[in-house]
Amino acid sequence: MRIGRWSRGPVIGRGSSAAVSIATDIASGDVFAVKSAELSRSASLQREQRILSSLDSPYVVSCFGSEVISDSPSGGCSYNLFLEYAVRGSLADDVAKHGGRLDEAAIRSETGDILRGLAYLHSSGVVHCDVKGRNVLVGSDGTAKLADLGCARRIGEERCETRGTPMFMAPEVARGEEQGPPADMWALGCTVIEMATGRGPWPDVSDLAAALHRIAFSPEVPEPPSWLSREGKDFLSKCLVRDPRKRWTAEQLLEHEFVSSSPKSSAEQRWESPKSVLDQTLWESLLETDECQSPDDPSMRMEQLIGVGIPRWRWDDDWVTIRSNNGAVAAQSNSLKNSH
Repeated sequence: MRIGRWSRGPVIGRGSSAAVSIATDIASGDVFAVKSAELSRSASLQREQRILSSLDSPYVVSCFGSEVISDSPSGGCSYNLFLEYAVRGSLADDVAKHGGRLDEAAIRSETGDILRGLAYLHSSGVVHCDVKGRNVLVGSDGTAKLADLGCARRIGEERCETRGTPMFMAPEVARGEEQGPPADMWALGCTVIEMATGRGPWPDVSDLAAALHRIAFSPEVPEPPSWLSREGKDFLSKCLVRDPRKRWTAEQLLEHEFVSSSPKSSAEQRWESPKSVLDQTLWESLLETDECQSPDDPSMRMEQLIGVGIPRWRWDDDWVTIRSNNGAVAAQSNSLKNSH
């Protein structure tokens, strides 16, 4: 998608330094997401753009470019990052919509998609550094894509900070050691637990400092859900290994029976991003149109898009949901960045 003149829609998420909005290309009607921040506070967005612009995978969210604009009359400048928009929001949203737990068939399928994305990233010399349900987007057909590469790093890059979400950190990362591809595999195991339980991997720990100490120095690993199949528990045992040298790689895990038996076809055939606010098929499949409203009114469709099952986008820093189905305001801290 090539972005020309575009119109910003409502904000769907806000962090301490940036905001995410729905946007529409004026000429084509294509819908996308735009992450915006003051230019002076846009380092993570610029890092995400640099990494995403070098990638091309059906299992990683697409970047459509960026721009710097002047904010008149203030005289400042803003940085805008244009990204693929997923109607169903994040994997964490999907879990919540299904009562806090996905069934095993869905977990196998989504795990396979995430693994393909991670295998691609690692083969491209990139570590995601913040794999979790909030950072996986879900298409209208259920296909999962890795998103939020604001914490990502190049393999071999000099390490100056710890990036990611504490409860999903691998032991070596919590100790301030290497943050390489094996750390993504640990976080994947934590994400499987999240899909199966609707909770993080350490549900009995509420104190952040205690959690980090436990992750870093205890011999424990997160407990697998009791209802998960033998294959699922074995898969987790290959991810949640405290010694990063003994964790299976993404390529190895793709051969594990837990995901290799998944019946899903390729993401190239399955991913369905919203093409346009005028896309009749998209709206018929996702929305129940009120009989007294015209479904052919683009502005009304955009209003429906932002008001029905709105995804709660959280990226990079402490994202806050500012709009939800019941109009409530919610907040949640999701990531930690510590300088070393």
